Amino acid sequence: MGIRRRRDAAATILLGLLQVFLFRSATSQSFIGVNYGTIADNLPPPASTASLLMSTSIGKLRLYEPQPELVAALAGSNISILLGIPNGDVPNLASSPAAAASWAAANIPTTVTVSAISVGNELLNSGDPTLAPQLLPAMQNLLAALPAGSTTKISTVHSMAVLSASDPPSSGAFHSDLAGSLDPVLDFLHQNGAPFMINPYPYFAYASDTRPETLAFCLFQPNAGRVDAVSGLTYTNMFDAQLDAIRAALDAKGYGDVDIVVAETGWPYKGDADEAGATVDNAKAYISSLVAHLKSQAGTPRTPGKSVDTYIFALYDEDLKGGPESERSFGLYKTDLTANYDAGLAKSGGTAAPTILTPSPPQGTLQPSRGATPMGFCQTTATVPGSTQGQQVPLSSSCYIPAGAVSRQADAGTWQLVWFGVLLCLAMVAGM
Repeated sequence: MGIRRRRDAAATILLGLLQVFLFRSATSQSFIGVNYGTIADNLPPPASTASLLMSTSIGKLRLYEPQPELVAALAGSNISILLGIPNGDVPNLASSPAAAASWAAANIPTTVTVSAISVGNELLNSGDPTLAPQLLPAMQNLLAALPAGSTTKISTVHSMAVLSASDPPSSGAFHSDLAGSLDPVLDFLHQNGAPFMINPYPYFAYASDTRPETLAFCLFQPNAGRVDAVSGLTYTNMFDAQLDAIRAALDAKGYGDVDIVVAETGWPYKGDADEAGATVDNAKAYISSLVAHLKSQAGTPRTPGKSVDTYIFALYDEDLKGGPESERSFGLYKTDLTANYDAGLAKSGGTAAPTILTPSPPQGTLQPSRGATPMGFCQTTATVPGSTQGQQVPLSSSCYIPAGAVSRQADAGTWQLVWFGVLLCLAMVAGM
């Protein structure tokens, strides 16, 4: 009977470990989020949007401004909120602690987890010089207005234009002319354990350099990679390279403990005739490969083994946006709730295999970065999607554009748990 009991116990342990592994694979991923833009006249009812989100592995939702009806519909869903404050509201919050307390009381929900509040969106590159001096006071006032014991972090979202250098990633540095406004904000983030939020868009990098090898880099397609000649690290996707450029810039300022959050990244599935790369196949390749990369928890070459919280732009198409067709075509879903393509986000389906496109013939031999603009690097100048204030914010920044094959490294914590259970079971059987 003792042998049988030990066998039953071993089987129970293995079954439990398998259930844990499957549960972790199928449920919402805490590091994958999506942006909810509202420049549209045909958005689904909040309850329909909540149901759609709960059918996916999306664990976070970014709102550009308070959306009380949608938040109410998400109650009990385990989906957390990154709550945005429009740039136009920043002066009011900066004006007095009382104004910030009034805003907090009216707009911070209690029925869902608010992981962070973003005070403004790309404010330092908004073109309005009156806003920058008001950013830190607004953040300080809002922090003081949070309820006692709140875990909500106060931050702000930046464009990649805050970087003066990103080629190679180890040379990442912030624009010196932003130091007066940015440095105090960085210290605020450090002092309060809040993340640095950034909006990287490989699509715009490709739009400014439409060579086949650039597209492969941007879409996580197989490639030879690009070596950072300073650090010796090899980059196989542009997403990682941009994050590591930000990481290097933060480290250079002495803020190695400040985490990075990707507040927006996406790829349009449709565009005008002169918008190269805006296709369904490319959008699917970028988003599905990004999702697989995040779920693998491979991290970046500079910070391996850790996925960065990432909000995909966007949940829905926004039909009232101006500009080129691509601006209205970033949605994962149409507003009738049908998917524009399979992004690998279905909760019941697990992780979809990343899309591998037919490779184009290379146009040269990839060489290590030497700080100029060699093959695979670019200057990005484009408008940035995402603002719900009816404005298109100019983006101008140096981009490092390696991109490539996704690492298939599994979640180390899960596998350690599984192997521990296997070894325990073997020990129990051996002792029979």
